[in-house]
Amino acid sequence: MDRSPRNSGRLTKAPPEPREQGESPDREPDPIAPPAHVAGSGTLDRLAETARDYARQAVATNTLKAYARDWAQFTRWCRMRGADPLPPSPELVGLHIADLAAPRGKARALSVASIERRLAGIGWNYAQRGERLDRKDRHIATVLAGIRRRHARPPLQKEALLPEDLRAMLATLPHDLRGLRDRAILLIGFAGGLRRSEIVRLDHGREDTPDSGGWVEILEDGALITLRGKTGWREVEIARGSTDPTCPVHALTQWLHYARIDFGPLFVAVSRNGRKATADRLSDKHVARLVKRCAAEAGLRPELPVEERRRLYSGHSLRAGLASSAEIDERHIQKQLGHASAEMTRRYQRRRDRFRINLTRAAGL
Repeated sequence: MDRSPRNSGRLTKAPPEPREQGESPDREPDPIAPPAHVAGSGTLDRLAETARDYARQAVATNTLKAYARDWAQFTRWCRMRGADPLPPSPELVGLHIADLAAPRGKARALSVASIERRLAGIGWNYAQRGERLDRKDRHIATVLAGIRRRHARPPLQKEALLPEDLRAMLATLPHDLRGLRDRAILLIGFAGGLRRSEIVRLDHGREDTPDSGGWVEILEDGALITLRGKTGWREVEIARGSTDPTCPVHALTQWLHYARIDFGPLFVAVSRNGRKATADRLSDKHVARLVKRCAAEAGLRPELPVEERRRLYSGHSLRAGLASSAEIDERHIQKQLGHASAEMTRRYQRRRDRFRINLTRAAGL
């Protein structure tokens, strides 16, 4: 019997079942399948496929892609060190996140937030394979606590776009089909306080496409967007603006009219000659690139170096801009942004409320 310190006084896990030739931990697991002791049938197979469809809808598409990348990077890291990622080993995962925080060679160290996201992706992938990774195990928890203590920095907040900033950005857009589309994206994103993924997943009508994240109705007083967000379905009201050049509803109707969109994705690519809207839905990266480009062309924050200005703005700047600009009751902002808590909304109102209350003078100094 092995009396080594490693095995003394503790139960060891049974060795994993040998994988069939060609099977790899990178292979996409199938968590939905009829029980092994039940004979297969057409009805059960159809139900299993339906269950798989529902399971795929449980997590956002972008999150699934990120988790897939996390697992691929982790399994590659294991292979390069002669280790097997299955079954879960807290010791191995602890070494992995330590390497992410302080890598050797030319690899770039990841931020604390990125490491925590990687850890969530690895845990999710283990769960899909019927395994459980205990993130509270000391080999993971203590290493992660040390990483947070040594490397944690205040979150980098994107610059909020104020109304005057947005007007300057709109003025840089051409008056062609692409310009109409991008103008509508900026104004709808700002006035609706929408995330960039929420903007591009909108359809013209309800259930126009399988990957729809919501739809829009043009009403007399404005546009009503029914949106599937992080906190579930919600309605976002976008009222008409004071003038046509800055009215989000006017910009949207102009785009829909000239692009001849009456079905399917709301925001799509434009043909190379710029004369026709295609059927291809834009990606959320288009919104980020659009904000960065227009902010640069509008000359926002000219005192900063070019690269720093590019990092300062993103698609999130539209969402932060509404919360930072609207001088209304906090609960209305919270509802528009779809925040579950008022505390999250207050983080967005950072520029509007900064130094509004002078506690120094209130204390008598």
